[in-house]
Amino acid sequence: MIIVLMGVSGAGKTTVGQLLAADLGWPFYDADDFHPPSNVQAMRAGRALTDADRAAWLDALHRVIRELVHRDVSAVLACSALKQCYRERLIGDDAAIAQAMRFVYLKGTPELIRQRLAARTRHFMPVALLPSQFATLEEPRAAVVVDVSAAPATIVQRIRRALGV
Repeated sequence: MIIVLMGVSGAGKTTVGQLLAADLGWPFYDADDFHPPSNVQAMRAGRALTDADRAAWLDALHRVIRELVHRDVSAVLACSALKQCYRERLIGDDAAIAQAMRFVYLKGTPELIRQRLAARTRHFMPVALLPSQFATLEEPRAAVVVDVSAAPATIVQRIRRALGV
């Protein structure tokens, strides 16, 4: 199983993902680590990424997911996956990936997420880009939805219960 924790920047994907992966004994992957330097520079400069900017990044993530699935390795991936077409690109036309992936939408209010982003000190995503994240977000139709106002350990337990892992 590949659990993809999705949502806007500041929703807690990395924090929850690391806890969930440790709890399950699975590897954790942060999609931020796969952005090309040009994407990171653009976001640091306050420019929202376009679909074209995200294409190579999504393709790199698809390759990682494909390798994990075909090696039968379960993992947790923190990835914004804001649009349905991005989620589809992560899966590609691979039936094995489609069967293995479970999306978990970490949902929070703009006010809560803004507070979290303002408190971060070592991340390239500025608070100024949060409105563009919510504007881009297409809430998933087929995902486990978890409210991020709870403590990370509680969120992990809710995810485990919902997915039966």
